[in-house]
Amino acid sequence: MRAVWRAAGRSPYPGAAMTATPHSPRTSHAPTHQREEARTYEVRTFGCQMNVHDSERLTGLLEEAGYVSAGSDEQADVVVFNTCAVRENADNKLYGNLGHLAPVKAARPGMQIAVGGCLAQKDRGEITRRAPWVDVVFGTHNIGSLPVLLERARVQEEAQVEILESLEVFPSTLPTRRESAYAAWVSISVGCNNTCTFCIVPALRGKEKDRRPGQILAEVEALVAEGVAEVTLLGQNVNSYGVGFGDRLAFGKLLRACGAVEGLERVRFTSPHPKDFTDDVIAAMADTPNVMPQLHMPLQSGSDKVLTDMRRSYRQARYLGIIDRVRAAIPDAAITTDIIVGFPGETETDFAETMKVVERARFAGAYTFQYSQRPGTPAAGLEGQVPKKVVQARYERLVALVEDIAWSENKRLVGRTVELMVAEGEGRKDLATHRLSGRGPDNRLVHFAPVDRDGRRVEARPGDMVEVQVTKAAPHHLVADGAVRSVRRTRAGDAWEARTARAPAPSAVLLGLPTVRVSGCPGPPERRGAASEAVRHDRR
Repeated sequence: MRAVWRAAGRSPYPGAAMTATPHSPRTSHAPTHQREEARTYEVRTFGCQMNVHDSERLTGLLEEAGYVSAGSDEQADVVVFNTCAVRENADNKLYGNLGHLAPVKAARPGMQIAVGGCLAQKDRGEITRRAPWVDVVFGTHNIGSLPVLLERARVQEEAQVEILESLEVFPSTLPTRRESAYAAWVSISVGCNNTCTFCIVPALRGKEKDRRPGQILAEVEALVAEGVAEVTLLGQNVNSYGVGFGDRLAFGKLLRACGAVEGLERVRFTSPHPKDFTDDVIAAMADTPNVMPQLHMPLQSGSDKVLTDMRRSYRQARYLGIIDRVRAAIPDAAITTDIIVGFPGETETDFAETMKVVERARFAGAYTFQYSQRPGTPAAGLEGQVPKKVVQARYERLVALVEDIAWSENKRLVGRTVELMVAEGEGRKDLATHRLSGRGPDNRLVHFAPVDRDGRRVEARPGDMVEVQVTKAAPHHLVADGAVRSVRRTRAGDAWEARTARAPAPSAVLLGLPTVRVSGCPGPPERRGAASEAVRHDRR
């Protein structure tokens, strides 16, 4: 029998009293009765790309079950929180949001609230104890159960808390409503076999499970047939892909196979781990035209001592060697990273080693984190917790250096002509500045003026390709205020236009980790400065 933690309870707020019981498998995702009027839903997402992609599946499940997306000015009948558990602030965000919804729910009979994701997997029944107005709690391994749990909570008028201890069905088999018509996430694996001492993710998402290459390529081909032009291969540690079926070179082969998919213009991946990064992957990146010249390579620390304490299984010299080989094979590659400041026991000398690597690697950007002590991780019990004041000072020095280097690297691109895939929702000031935004091959964000040489507006849809000349650089983006050199209308743009003509407003996505990429073991999500642009929802 599968391992299931299930609880139900009844009180003035459902879920106050609970007893754990085993539960048998379900065979249907949909509610068991038909309603006269479709109920509306909203999915709020906190966390990494894994959560964003899981939310696309939650949306697909709800719509298959007959729910419809709530309008932007409408209070949904069902609000689903897909949560992150990387640091304490993630807990505060969830319970703060739940507190705001308590009076709303009290005044709205029939409204339901569900909490899923990593924090739900960790806290389980604690969620309904702290917020007894929550109706459903589900974990990372049973997102397909959501519609049934909502219906059971409605019929039984009691909270449903169900957590599976392991994955039974690969989530890519579930119905999915993708946020973008022109770019898509494709999971190649779930879970992680690493044991980084700061990271709680493996405990919540389980051991790595790999999909077969044929299944992945079939999904990619189906997406391209629907109009998708860019895919991002997604895993906690993509370059350990294949270990589950005995092929340690499988990831490089997968990149090359994606290169043979007709109509697929761009391939990205996130995220690799330095200990598993091999030269065959570098060769596949360099040899495959539609694999983009972009690499997110988490560093976490430049100190060999701290890397040892983190159990990162590589050292500074290996890391820099990978960077050198990537740059030799792909000179224009934009390399970004993750860095944690203030890990227990970090000295000023250790921090200086991190700064040295940043100066040597010349990162195009970095997601910088202040270490957050998380219960359930080995690092939480380590001696030598660094004082907050010291961590803050080091963090500010690191951010300043990262931004200075990123700005310097971006200035080198002024005057260069780049091809952008026009994006939707990337530029927060686009309306005010009368610009559009897009991503270059290296994933740099470029805001451009959609006008021709005569000053007339150029029509470019999300998913279309435009050529522009960079006129200005900033630390986190580029600007192209000259005339658009060319516009290439694409099937991806056609797909966006067709969806826009019929689709309701998308559910909210409130990200706490970078959606451009995510580390093999995500670090704490709260950051500023060098990572400020990355909190936007990247659809590339």
